Amino acid sequence: MKITLQIKLFISRHLTPPRIFILSFLGAILIGALLFLAPFSTTKGSLSFIDALFTSTSAVCVTGLVVIDLGRDLSLWGQIISLILFQLGGLGIVTFSTIFFVLMGRSIPLKEREIVQSTFLHSPRKDLMVILKSILILTLFYEALGTLFLFIRFSQDFPFSKAFFYALYHAISAFNNCGYSLFPDSLVQYQGDWIVNLTVMGLLILGGIGFIVQYEWVAKFKGVQRRLSLHTKLVLITTLLLFIFGAFLFYLFEEENVLKQIPTQNKILASLFQSATPRTCGFNTVEIGTLTNATILLMLVLMFIGASPGSTGGGVKTTSAALLLLMIWNRLKGSEKVNLFNRTIPSENVSRTLSIIFASAFSICIVTSFLLITGGNSLTPWEARHVFVEYLFETVSAFATVGLSMGVTSTLSDIQKLAIILMMFVGRVGPLTFAFSLSKAIREREVVYAEEGVMVG
Repeated sequence: MKITLQIKLFISRHLTPPRIFILSFLGAILIGALLFLAPFSTTKGSLSFIDALFTSTSAVCVTGLVVIDLGRDLSLWGQIISLILFQLGGLGIVTFSTIFFVLMGRSIPLKEREIVQSTFLHSPRKDLMVILKSILILTLFYEALGTLFLFIRFSQDFPFSKAFFYALYHAISAFNNCGYSLFPDSLVQYQGDWIVNLTVMGLLILGGIGFIVQYEWVAKFKGVQRRLSLHTKLVLITTLLLFIFGAFLFYLFEEENVLKQIPTQNKILASLFQSATPRTCGFNTVEIGTLTNATILLMLVLMFIGASPGSTGGGVKTTSAALLLLMIWNRLKGSEKVNLFNRTIPSENVSRTLSIIFASAFSICIVTSFLLITGGNSLTPWEARHVFVEYLFETVSAFATVGLSMGVTSTLSDIQKLAIILMMFVGRVGPLTFAFSLSKAIREREVVYAEEGVMVG
């Protein structure tokens, strides 16, 4: 009994919410990797452990980077496993267990409640169970609606059963911002198709704005909630601006390049699609490796910003980017506070935003440097200059759980794949959450020393 009690005390003391969150993803990744190693998951031969781990991590972390051809190398069972993994990874393993508790009528454990609240809500709410049920209902509704629209289109190209599975797979992949596709060229063959483009864009944007935003919008429409929160307003405005300006700049930069020889309809759809998809969903309707340098820079910025908090996407998040710009703007006006819509943003939020952006940029620099060092390229620095851009793009894509690539993923060595695996994992759980899970609990009583300033700027 004494040993059992000590074990329980040890678990209670050391198994903090951030660690539970991270361990749930690690567990799902390892189980997924073992399933991909099984003979029934592949069409011929078996995957190496690194490729199985990479595929599982990319699915659970809803990234979409691939080292294999999913439609060719995975069997039907393998494809179903990948579908389950990115569905679990999109909403979070802890979220599914919590929803199960709710549906069974049982109370939610305190630690799981804390994890779910920090994952989906900008502030604690009493109606958490109602919100969780809404998340499940909205998820199933959007994925079913997306499946229906895609099935209508795919049924013109494939037999009934194949069209339905392809529609279901791509709808769930889009809503969870994964970007896994069973087509070898992603969605390039549907570049000018309105149904496919609008459906996929709609799903990935809905999945990327966050569930609390969806919940508040529906509640406002029903008259249950009188006004939208500051968080929801900021997310919607930032998302709309990024989408519009991203599409405009993509069209401007690529008008004489990849868009030159295609019809006007395709130009518009491709610009809109490539503006939406870098925000953490790796579908593409143009060849990424053929884009201009200006467009690559644009996509790097969009990928780094990513989706919104409480969503299925990654990146530093739209609210972080917006708060950083607002902080700079308010400082230029001589204000120490960040004000928006007659509200003042807490200094804790601003400080956390700066920490997230710095930690994310630092992580990207470290991993990109590692890829360059381990590249072992025999080319001269001048000849290999493009490798830097390709590795940087790959790293940012992995961190932001986007899945877009300039074509170097399958050429990475095993050690480089491990670096990208780590980047995908850190990007999904968040660099600060990952760091907090490895550190000891913050002491309640810290020594406060006398202040002394230093020169900055």
